[in-house]
Amino acid sequence: MSNIVSALPGAAYEGYVRIEEMGLQGMITLRGDLSASRVKKAVKTVAGVDVPGQRGIAHAGDTGAAWMSPDELLLLMPYAQVEDTLATLAEALAEEHHLAVNVSDARAMFRVHGAAAREIIAKLCPVDMTPGAFGPGRIRRTRMAQVAAALWMTDEETVQVVCFRSVAEYVFNLLRDAAEPGGEVGAF
Repeated sequence: MSNIVSALPGAAYEGYVRIEEMGLQGMITLRGDLSASRVKKAVKTVAGVDVPGQRGIAHAGDTGAAWMSPDELLLLMPYAQVEDTLATLAEALAEEHHLAVNVSDARAMFRVHGAAAREIIAKLCPVDMTPGAFGPGRIRRTRMAQVAAALWMTDEETVQVVCFRSVAEYVFNLLRDAAEPGGEVGAF
């Protein structure tokens, strides 16, 4: 049996914010009619939250659901719970047209933490990071330099970033470079 590891185990950088790879994270892409009562009930059962609205994300402890498109959610849970969650979804949605896929090993997740977390993301993404435009409870799918990423804030000083595992080192290096001491802009 192979040893399961995250994209960049233990990778961290302390600049004028802290950048860290978050380790193994369970992630399921769920596609279907997000307004269907069976889908809503299934999401509540497995994630402990209601289906979020457009560009929304909701957490209940270590589980959550993020709106990715009009017919797609990203479900978050501990890595070890993914297979059980898929089985629960399959049973709950047996009569509903849907797709539920484990994407955990295809993704990497990073945390950007510090008073200037918004600034770091603003340097790399075409997202309005001002407090009135973006904050906890909101998610964006965007570009981070040359690659696709999704990001959300868990609090006013913490941004989580999800990218494809194949570009994890590139994304970590982007974040690290943006957080180099002396690079502070003071925009927020």
